[in-house]
Amino acid sequence: MRHPKHVLFAGEKPFPILPAVDHYAGSEKLMKKALQLQQELGPIFDITCDCEDGAHAGAEREHAEMAAALILSDDNRYHRVGARIHDVTHAHWRQDLEILVGIAGRRLPFITLPKPCSAADVQTQIAALREIEQRCGIAQPIPVHVLIETHGALREVWQIAALPGVESLDFGLMDFVSGHHGAIPGSAMKSPGQFDHPLVARAKCEISAAALACGVVPSHNVTTELKDIDTIRNDALRARREFGYLRMWSIHPNQIQPIVEAMRPDFSEVQAASEILIAAQDKDWGPIQHAGKLHDRASYRYYWELLDRAHVTGMELPDVAKQRFFA
Repeated sequence: MRHPKHVLFAGEKPFPILPAVDHYAGSEKLMKKALQLQQELGPIFDITCDCEDGAHAGAEREHAEMAAALILSDDNRYHRVGARIHDVTHAHWRQDLEILVGIAGRRLPFITLPKPCSAADVQTQIAALREIEQRCGIAQPIPVHVLIETHGALREVWQIAALPGVESLDFGLMDFVSGHHGAIPGSAMKSPGQFDHPLVARAKCEISAAALACGVVPSHNVTTELKDIDTIRNDALRARREFGYLRMWSIHPNQIQPIVEAMRPDFSEVQAASEILIAAQDKDWGPIQHAGKLHDRASYRYYWELLDRAHVTGMELPDVAKQRFFA
């Protein structure tokens, strides 16, 4: 029986299915703590080793080497630990890439690029990444995640989303608000202001729309609430339901589980997706009827991505669906 990945997207760029949480850790202690939690919960969240804000001035090389060693270590059981490098104006960004790719390139699921002011800035760093990969003998290009947090990046967000190798667009709320020189109040850095202020809401919509149109995952900014689980979950729900974000940052272990839960597909849809895809596979992906409605490859693609996303977020799937599609 043919797998949906091999049948439903022939000749098309498949949409990336990424864990619902991108967890940021800046110090060695926090990176190790995140790795331990990932081993306990499974690969329902990614870890990003922060070599930008996490690195002390003057210790950039040592910090990148430490992050690369952790990515290469046996503690990285699921191969879902990426890294954020310095921005294109910083003296050490190319050194970050040389170290990370040179030491741990084959284990890197992604590299995150912060603070570009244009698509050209992103192209510059991607070109350097590809050059270093080639020199290190890495055949599979490392995906790139791009932080949209400046006026220029937002202005060219559609061009950025369309660049080869870009897998995720991440909204950098704090820097975006700060870049408005006080015209946007500080209350827009937290809820409910971050969802209600027109300039911030416009940015979130534009990033999400560009990402989804170009087959890229939109990733929502972090919530500043660290302890109130209901607030964290509600922020993730609003990001998912109102703005179309499929992934969200976390900066504290308390935030991971409620974000994952909020980003999961609806359980009833997961059940329907399993039934529809199993019946379709039995018919070798020809049209079928399910619950009195006709389904064909157009709806199969929708339900396959939904089921794949449910699997990545750790939802319990019917045994037959697990055996057929995820064994």
